[in-house]
Amino acid sequence: MPIFLEQCEELSIDRHIFNMTTSEKAIHRYGSCHPIYQEEAHMNTMKTFLLMTLLTVLLVLIGNILAGTGGMTVALIFAAVMNFGTYWFSDKVVLRLYGARQLQPGDHPQLIRITEELCARAALPMPKLYLIESEQPNAFATGRNPAHAAVAVTTGLVRLLPADELRGVIAHELAHVKHRDILVASVAATFAGAISMLANMAQWAMIFGGRHSDQSEGGSHPIAALAMIIVGPLAALIIQMAISRSREFLADAGGAQMAGNPLSLANALRKLQTRAQEIPMEASPATAHLFIVNPLAGGGLMKLFSTHPPLEERIKRLEAMVYGRGVE
Repeated sequence: MPIFLEQCEELSIDRHIFNMTTSEKAIHRYGSCHPIYQEEAHMNTMKTFLLMTLLTVLLVLIGNILAGTGGMTVALIFAAVMNFGTYWFSDKVVLRLYGARQLQPGDHPQLIRITEELCARAALPMPKLYLIESEQPNAFATGRNPAHAAVAVTTGLVRLLPADELRGVIAHELAHVKHRDILVASVAATFAGAISMLANMAQWAMIFGGRHSDQSEGGSHPIAALAMIIVGPLAALIIQMAISRSREFLADAGGAQMAGNPLSLANALRKLQTRAQEIPMEASPATAHLFIVNPLAGGGLMKLFSTHPPLEERIKRLEAMVYGRGVE
C-alpha cells in the first residue's frame, strides 16, 4: 500500500509539471542550482580572470617601456588610492548623484517583500532600497560588500514591470552584490587608471625632453614609447569594458537562478531596453555601467567600449537556460 501511494504521488507530481506553463516549468527547474547556470557562471568567471590577467600583463609591459619599474609602481599606488576611495564611498556618491531616496518600511511593500524573499533565498543581508525619480525604467546595485549594499530602482521601473519581472531585475542586482562586482570593477579600474597615468607621465616627459637613459630603469626607443602612449590606454579601456560585460552575463545567470525564472528577467530586459531608448535619462557616463541596461544611447564603434553586452545575446543566454539551446 505505501508503494502504491508513493507511485500515485509521483504520478500527481508529473501531471502537475506537465500542466505547467513554460514560465512555471522554469521556476520548477531552477529551484536549485542548475548545471547550465553552473556552466555559465564558470565560463564568465574564467573570462574575467583571463581579462584581469591580460590587464596586469599590459600594465607591466607598458610600465616598463614608459616609466621603468619605479614609475610603474608610483602610478599603480596612486591609482589604487584613488580607486579605493571610489570603492569605499561608491554607494554614497552615486546615490547622491541621482537624488535617490531611501525607502521606508511602508513604501512600495511589494518591492520590499520581493527583495526580502530573494535575500533569504540567496543568504544575503537585506540591502538598503532606494527610489530614483525617473521615468526611464532602470536599476542598479552599489556598495563595497554585501553588508553595505544598496539597490536603487527608478519610479519608471516600479510602474512598468509586473511582480515576476520585477523579481528578476532585483535578483540580477542582488547577484552583482553576491559576486562582489563593485570590488572587481574597482580592481580593473585601478589597473586601467595606472596605465592611463603612465601614458600621461610619458607624454609630458617627451614634451619636456625627459627620458630615461638607462634601459633597465625604463629607457626605451621613442617610437615604441609613442606607440604605448597611444595604444596602451585604449587597450586597457577595451579590456576594462570587456570585464564589465562579462560580469553582466554572470549577474544575468545568477539572478535567473536566484529568482527561479530566467524568462522573467529576459522579458524585463526587453521592456527596459525599449523604454530606455524612448525615455532619456540624465545619467553620467562614469556610472552608466552600474545600471541593468545602459541608460545612454550608443552604437557603431562605441559598442566596442560599451559596458553592457548586446541585449539580444543576454536574452539568448537566459532563454537557453530554459529551453536547453546552446549559446553559439
